[in-house]
Amino acid sequence: MDFIVATSAGIFQGSSGTASAGVGSRGVRHLVRAGDYLFAGAQDGVYRSADAGYSWTPMGVKAGEVWNVAAAPNDSRTLYASTQPAHLFVTHDSGDSWTEIESFLTAPGADKWCVPNSPLGARALALAFDPFSASRFWVGVEVGGVVATDDGGTQWSVTQPCGNADVHVLAAHPQRAGVLFATTGYGRNDDAPMEPRMAGPYRSDDGGLTWHYLGDNMHPHYTRAMCVDPRPPYVLTIPAMPDVRSSVKDPGGAQAMLYRSDDDGATWRSLGDAEHSPSAARLTAVTPDPEQAGWVLVGTETGEVWRVSPDARWTQLSHDLPAVQALLAIA
Repeated sequence: MDFIVATSAGIFQGSSGTASAGVGSRGVRHLVRAGDYLFAGAQDGVYRSADAGYSWTPMGVKAGEVWNVAAAPNDSRTLYASTQPAHLFVTHDSGDSWTEIESFLTAPGADKWCVPNSPLGARALALAFDPFSASRFWVGVEVGGVVATDDGGTQWSVTQPCGNADVHVLAAHPQRAGVLFATTGYGRNDDAPMEPRMAGPYRSDDGGLTWHYLGDNMHPHYTRAMCVDPRPPYVLTIPAMPDVRSSVKDPGGAQAMLYRSDDDGATWRSLGDAEHSPSAARLTAVTPDPEQAGWVLVGTETGEVWRVSPDARWTQLSHDLPAVQALLAIA
């Protein structure tokens, strides 16, 4: 199995640890495959690779740090890129040209989007597409909420999962129409005090109109990374930690846990082995293993990549890389 690792200082070939050309030591937040290309969201724009990630070419979106790049269902030439400050861009020619979707910033409450105490503004972190409707997709804003469109981006609506505006990652269920998952923290964009108990995973069964909290039996329950396996039983995997700042540098380490659900978040079980119950290193990235359903690849802040089985066996695939920020497995 081949895989690509996006880190705080460049992109690397996972199996060899070789640095990819073209990105240098720039931080890279996201990786995605779209047709014959790979795309990366980096601190200075979007990059594209035509050779399985060995070399990369800058493709524009010079509008701040690109946190996410995602391809539209059934059209690999159409991709969206989301940034900090929170803006949204689209290409219909595989990244050769990009256009800002200016209507995104007319969404209700957009004037209040922010990251507390940050001069850089809110982050449009997450992108998720409805697999059953080509014109419906969602953007997760930290801190702003779940910003939704049903008409391809002409009009927008906003919800906050149970009042939580601090949205990190969104994922649509591949087979259940209307089912959408969100991971969250506890940042606020209003005058209310922060409430750490609201952090954690949520699920919507109606396309984001209403939400249910899924973290009652998850300890700890601050969440960022998430993945849903596209194959039955559509396993949901989420790393969790005590706080936004949890780190290997803390006394006792990050205290991170890896959780798995086989029933859309109704119940959870730990995927931790003896070394990772909890993990001293923060678990920063997770993606489905392309070779076996229910297995995942997990990245850490200490530059490791692990392959984790459904019965919590951890096999190290990479080490001594910069902090892992995203993974892309290539079968």
